[in-house]
Amino acid sequence: VAAAMAAERGVAMATCTAPVNIAVIKYWGKRDTDLILPINSSLSVTLHQDQLKTITTAAASRDFTEDRLWLNGKEADVGHPRVQACLREVRRLARKRRGGGEDTAALSLSYKIHIASENNFPTAAGLASSAAGYACLVSALARLYGLEEELSEVARRGSGSACRSMFGGFVQWQRGDRPDGTDSLALQVAPETHWPELRVLVLVVSGEKKPVASTAGMQTSVETSPLLKHRAEVVVPERLAQMMQHIRDRDFEGFGQLAMRDSNQFHATCLDTFPPIFYLTDVSRQIIALAHRYNAHHGHTKVAYTFDAGPNAVIFALADTVAEFVEVVRRSFPPATNGDQFVRGLPVGSAALSPELAAAVVTEPVPGAVQYILHTKPGPGPQLVDDPSQHLLGADGLP
Repeated sequence: VAAAMAAERGVAMATCTAPVNIAVIKYWGKRDTDLILPINSSLSVTLHQDQLKTITTAAASRDFTEDRLWLNGKEADVGHPRVQACLREVRRLARKRRGGGEDTAALSLSYKIHIASENNFPTAAGLASSAAGYACLVSALARLYGLEEELSEVARRGSGSACRSMFGGFVQWQRGDRPDGTDSLALQVAPETHWPELRVLVLVVSGEKKPVASTAGMQTSVETSPLLKHRAEVVVPERLAQMMQHIRDRDFEGFGQLAMRDSNQFHATCLDTFPPIFYLTDVSRQIIALAHRYNAHHGHTKVAYTFDAGPNAVIFALADTVAEFVEVVRRSFPPATNGDQFVRGLPVGSAALSPELAAAVVTEPVPGAVQYILHTKPGPGPQLVDDPSQHLLGADGLP
């Protein structure tokens, strides 16, 4: 059966976790805003859930009188159109799976549901929380209703990038050609085990809410930026094929260069939007310059940046580069107060910088500009949580 009924109370419950992903070939622009169909394919790296994850519990019971939703402990609007789209799609698939007939062992589709969701990272930190959130919602609902099928298409209805969080490792979101969106789905390019040396540093420069929400920003870009049209039609198809090859070959030089170029072009399309959108800040630009100085000093690409619709930098590097680059960041952006809390996540070794490196790379330190660094790596897709003590809802279906 789908989710075993919690005996006496008759509350069925399922809990899942889901990851954040970071695009290296960017998604920006929809060709259908209702179905969330993109104007171009995209490619991302799924980040490890030990550092960044959403956990979601979905429960159903004949005793619930209405659908309810709690986000990070606070009740939220369950009527949000994208939440409703996911609910509707999962229930539709469950109905289809049962061949229209009501399977007595299966959970009644007429029962109201309660959903509770939490992030193990600050929602405001400009770390793709909607992708993890909707991937997690769909995974928990699917588990509740006993669905096994392709769910990235359902997650896409919540947030476009969420379809990529339905898989671990390296993931492509195919643009698709059909107007109904049935071929716009995510596919795993390679699992997280494919490139064990790859590491990710998230440089959190600000926990501020972004100036222009992605949903609104990208549609303004679609309507006003000729560069975006050129990007989607001409540039991305070629880059996507190149990026998949770099990943297959574990070619960091090629992967890193292309990630930086694609990030820069995405932000150029934001500038080409009218009125223009500025997601990068002075600190973002200082991090970009620092990465280029660091690579130039070493004579090849050792670190690669990418930025989403916000100022936080995501830096890719191989494991043997992490300690030195973290020290470079620490010297370039000396922590204001939290010296001990400056590096979080996976452990980072200590590194001594040669005077030549320090002189060439650390030019003018900007104290306090980077709040903290999160060290992580590629990781797996959504996981089922078996331990009942981890449920976010009690036996009564309330947080």
